[in-house]
Amino acid sequence: MNENICAISTSLGVGAISIVRTSGPDVVSIVNKIFKGNDLTRVNTHTVNYGFIHDNGEIIDEVLVMVMRAPKTFTMEDVVEINCHGGIATTNKILELLISNGCRLAERGEFTRKAYLNGRIDLIEAEGINDLILSDTDANRKFAVSRVMGNLSKKIEDNRNILVGLQARLEVNFDYPEETDAEDMTHSIVIEELKKIEKSLKELLSSAKDGKIIKDGINVAIIGRPNVGKSSILNHLLDEKKAIVTDIAGTTRDIVEGSITIDGIKLNLIDTAGIRETDDIVEKIGVDKSKEEALNADLIILVLNNNEEISQEDLELLNINSNVNKIVFINKCDLDKKIDESKLEGNIIVRGNTIDTYGLDELKNKIKEMFNLNKINTGDYNYLSNARQIALVKNALESIENAMTSVENEVPLEMIAQDISDAYSTLGEIIGSTYKDELLDELFSKFCLGK
Repeated sequence: MNENICAISTSLGVGAISIVRTSGPDVVSIVNKIFKGNDLTRVNTHTVNYGFIHDNGEIIDEVLVMVMRAPKTFTMEDVVEINCHGGIATTNKILELLISNGCRLAERGEFTRKAYLNGRIDLIEAEGINDLILSDTDANRKFAVSRVMGNLSKKIEDNRNILVGLQARLEVNFDYPEETDAEDMTHSIVIEELKKIEKSLKELLSSAKDGKIIKDGINVAIIGRPNVGKSSILNHLLDEKKAIVTDIAGTTRDIVEGSITIDGIKLNLIDTAGIRETDDIVEKIGVDKSKEEALNADLIILVLNNNEEISQEDLELLNINSNVNKIVFINKCDLDKKIDESKLEGNIIVRGNTIDTYGLDELKNKIKEMFNLNKINTGDYNYLSNARQIALVKNALESIENAMTSVENEVPLEMIAQDISDAYSTLGEIIGSTYKDELLDELFSKFCLGK
């Protein structure tokens, strides 16, 4: 924590400006050694200073240097940022000078890690910062900003406050039973408090699916037999010729991917190879990959040919993954109808063709309805956002439910207090009030250098 670190905070390459960031107890004096201009050790905090970076008298670049003194900085340490001209050689030279004068090259996410360890942010807010950097839709940006602002953290803290209050009231009864003005805790009082926590945690878990959709998007596998129009549908949805389209069955032999945004939510579209029995080794690999994508998708669009009867292969594809949402798109509706739709009862059906894009707008609307995208996009964005958070909330809920079962069985309150304490500690792991170094290493390794 007392080391001086440095890193390039902007993308390395040709650009108008690059920013080299430093943080630590001695970074002001370190930068001052290579800066020609105002004495940085004497300037006011949070000021921008014009001058030059030099190396033994050789001018390296004309720069603006921002000096920010602790504790009012991102890391709560002294921070100096050098704004130089963009370019690989210039930026790397300034980084080299900082390292040779006493800084160490920062690890991934180390600036944010310092901010967390110094108490400026919690783990949810740290994860939100990285998600904000990586956000590629407006909904994802709002979702990340909500976590950076501490909205989800407040929900977790509210539950912890109820638990710690309940713990305190129980401990007064255990340790000072003679106190006549202390509240006499009973099983009925405890169960009412636990019900509040249970309801809140269940709401967080039930909405976690929406959080995953906002953050990761919806994985959509477009499947079907060869030559039913899967690639044409992908091309029209993407509004570009991403996949090769021919009248020859088996043209698509590998998956083709692209993405679109609907109501701020990203749809990750995957055009798969036509699924059929084949002796062609290359095509068989593509068919196997298609089936794998269908098993991992959030939504399957099964494309059928209006001009053909439903085959046994079609029916097998209809049931390829019973645990996922499905839409049947009956394509080529400009041709004579031979398909028997009675075999598709119980499925959502969209009819259209890829000649004049008829039916594709309805397909998008069905996806919006299926995943409640309008509702998600106008929500409060206080969702759990990753597997770590979801797993810990489930563990905390399990402790609460164990405590409630014990209350119903009139187990002594002293024993119930342990489950309450476990739930409190588990919720604390979500925001990082307790942590393991291995967790921090794994979490911050996902960050970019310089953040």
